[in-house]
Amino acid sequence: MSPYRSNFFPKVTKQKIVLLVKRFIILSVAFFFLFLSLNVLFPLPDKIAYSTIIRDANGEIINAYLTPDDKWRMKTELNEISPLLRKTIVAKEDKYFYSHPGINLFAIGRAAFNNLLHMKRTSGASTITMQVARALEPRKRNLLTKLIETFRAFQLEWKYSKDEILQMYLNLVPYGSNIEGVKAASLLYFNKEPDHLSLAEITALSIIPNRPSSLVVGKSNNAITKERNRWLQKFADGGVFTKKEIEDAEAEPLTSVRRTVSHFIPHLAYKLRKQSESINIKTNVVLNTQLKIEKLTEDYVRGLKLKGIRNAAVVVIDNKTHKVISYVGSAGFTDTTDGGQVNGAAAVREPGSTLKPLLYGLCIDEGLLTPKMMLNDVPVNYAGYAPENYDKEFHGAVTTEYALEHSLNIPAVRGLKLLGKEKLIQKLVAADFKQIQKDQNKLGLSVILGGCGASLEELTGLFSAFANNGVYFSPQYLQDAKSKSVQLLSPEAAYLITDILSKVNRPDFPLNWTATEHMPKIAWKTGTSYGRRDAWSIGYNKAFTVGVWCGNFSGAGVPELSGANIATPLLFKIFNSIDYDSDEEWFAPPKGCELRQVCSETGLPPGPNCTNLISDYFIPLVSSTKVCGHLQEVKVSPDSSLSYCQACAPQTGYIKKLYKVFDPELQDYFRATGMPYQIIPPHNPQCERIFKGEGPNITFPVNGAEYFIDKKHPEPLQLIAAVPADVSKVYWYINERFYKAANKGEKQFFVPEEGAVKISCSDDKGRSKTIRINVRRIAL
Repeated sequence: MSPYRSNFFPKVTKQKIVLLVKRFIILSVAFFFLFLSLNVLFPLPDKIAYSTIIRDANGEIINAYLTPDDKWRMKTELNEISPLLRKTIVAKEDKYFYSHPGINLFAIGRAAFNNLLHMKRTSGASTITMQVARALEPRKRNLLTKLIETFRAFQLEWKYSKDEILQMYLNLVPYGSNIEGVKAASLLYFNKEPDHLSLAEITALSIIPNRPSSLVVGKSNNAITKERNRWLQKFADGGVFTKKEIEDAEAEPLTSVRRTVSHFIPHLAYKLRKQSESINIKTNVVLNTQLKIEKLTEDYVRGLKLKGIRNAAVVVIDNKTHKVISYVGSAGFTDTTDGGQVNGAAAVREPGSTLKPLLYGLCIDEGLLTPKMMLNDVPVNYAGYAPENYDKEFHGAVTTEYALEHSLNIPAVRGLKLLGKEKLIQKLVAADFKQIQKDQNKLGLSVILGGCGASLEELTGLFSAFANNGVYFSPQYLQDAKSKSVQLLSPEAAYLITDILSKVNRPDFPLNWTATEHMPKIAWKTGTSYGRRDAWSIGYNKAFTVGVWCGNFSGAGVPELSGANIATPLLFKIFNSIDYDSDEEWFAPPKGCELRQVCSETGLPPGPNCTNLISDYFIPLVSSTKVCGHLQEVKVSPDSSLSYCQACAPQTGYIKKLYKVFDPELQDYFRATGMPYQIIPPHNPQCERIFKGEGPNITFPVNGAEYFIDKKHPEPLQLIAAVPADVSKVYWYINERFYKAANKGEKQFFVPEEGAVKISCSDDKGRSKTIRINVRRIAL
């Protein structure tokens, strides 16, 4: 070889090759560590805000919300990227996407050559990865921006898989106006999910990002179709799709226009969006049922507005699945006359009498009551709390079922006193009553009359427990939610309450429900809050539990507002709409629920003198077995002027008579109302025996209370005591000094001294009771 050729082609030794390889490796490692350092110093801005979408029970999108930057950007999941969508986008945007490391050197070289040749920008070299980088961090386009995009592309390839990068591209690509991402575009332009798009639709969408201001769906459909077909021919020339697929796509017309996003269930959607971190919220709402109930509610409230009642809310629960299938927060979300955007289903309001069924069920489970057992509906005072009935009347002794059917207040308070308010409150807390949980330490006996806070959501969930053998299942608003369960009542108690609430001969049957309208087979309870601000009606059968609230969000009371006449007609209409003539069998008595004969006067198992017997349900080993003693055999003088006890009865010269025995408070009620009743004659005054048992019950003043008396004009306090039937006279003592003797039922008054006052009352049987009060004299 000539020296010339030797100098031109210097000899490459093995050592030089090794040196070059080492240098390459060192340089590569240096670049790698530089990349890692820059990756830490300048992290990838890959936090993408997506629109929250709300789906119904069938998976259809029924509501959605803009992103914080006011974009319709709905996340396309990996499983929603169909093979056709992937194939089309990759073929159009970056056919070497799955083989390059984020940048395409060949494309860069080709673009540079063409741009230099024509002395202007004729083509780009951006890969799908680089387009994602540009969308994540928009900048002014120049050489520095291109270098930054290249670095970001490497970051993307380092952190994500190719499919994930493609997913990000499909979620960020602009489609004109405030629409970003293929999912938002496919829904707003074609009303379908991205995995249902055809080849023609995908291709049409793929060209819009190149000219989003001039290619507008609905306005530029002819231009979009022309450009679409041009790309379809490119696909055909490149063998991407078959001739038949291309022909079908070209023949497909483009008639789309921009649609609006659905905004169904606005109240529930907003509530769930605030509570959930998910951007894809799947509810259990059945849209057809929802739309029916919304229309019924809107139409019904329209007729109430003349009465000054402007709103209503409805919740419907499927009793078998515990899913909330319908949720109406107001009669009209866009109605501004009474705050239509307020969520009446979630609002905390006074529940009226709606908690009474749970109370009576708990009393049944505690063995305190059965349906035919008697409760006294007479004036009562519990430490200064004197409840009244809705009609301001008293009814004497009434059965438990009568008290519940007529929603009497005094028997309910009496039942709560027997049960203990803590037990009721514990059950309500277990049933997710949030406001009651917050206020549980300051709630009193008035809780059973609505003196607490509850929402329609909570009350409807509570009543669904009666339809599920007494088991409360937390209502399921979301498809993937798990429902907790709590045994509130026994199946027996739940059935007995259902049996009472399903009777139609009730005073709370709506007066305006004409005989021509269909009466659904349901159990229901009404409630009206203090001041007639809230009307409730909650009903259930085996299939559904429906809760209805009517009133004004302003809190204004209306004289005509009541659960019976305002809320219940809407409840009936809803049941007739969703479960008309249901073939479901009605609730059957559980095995642990049996019938027994009881005395009609007391509802207790009959004693030896009981003759009028009726049937009543009871729970063996739970219900009271106390025998009725309402008729008492008494030894009296022949003229019935004196009665004798066993100790003072003479050997001869007396007769035996049966007398009805009444509670002292019932006797007071009879006397106050002028009702005649049988009185046991006064006991033999010569008897020296001291009797055991309950003595007088001082009902006023109230034990432990503090009373304020005017210094200048002190008014006397009344002395009231309830005494047993065999008492005829009582004796009052003030601060251990005898004050006055009085006949039973006679009113007495005294002017107390300032400070602590001890008051005692003794009866003519030697029994006594003592209370203490505190008196302060002030200038009034």
